[in-house]
Amino acid sequence: MSAQPDHTNITPYAPPPGAPAELLAQLRADRRAERWVPAFEREWAAALEESRRTFSLNTLYEVVHVWQARLVSAPAVDAFVASGRDENGFVDMAELRGRRRR
Repeated sequence: MSAQPDHTNITPYAPPPGAPAELLAQLRADRRAERWVPAFEREWAAALEESRRTFSLNTLYEVVHVWQARLVSAPAVDAFVASGRDENGFVDMAELRGRRRR
């Protein structure tokens, strides 16, 4: 009998050590910096506290990955908004939730 677990946890891709600082610099340079920098800092602080509590870096990695994805997708979102496409066909989830409560 082995003391090894019968399953293997998948280790998330670990960003390089300087990734959070580089990401913060990119956020500060973005036109959305006024909103994005404080939001990133709040999420990073919460993830850091979670990491201290759990001795896991997963939450920190997740914050970096999510914000990297936001930065990468921002130009596509900007292009969509600038295109003037009609968004009226989309379902308003808040409205649907309100209807169910009635």
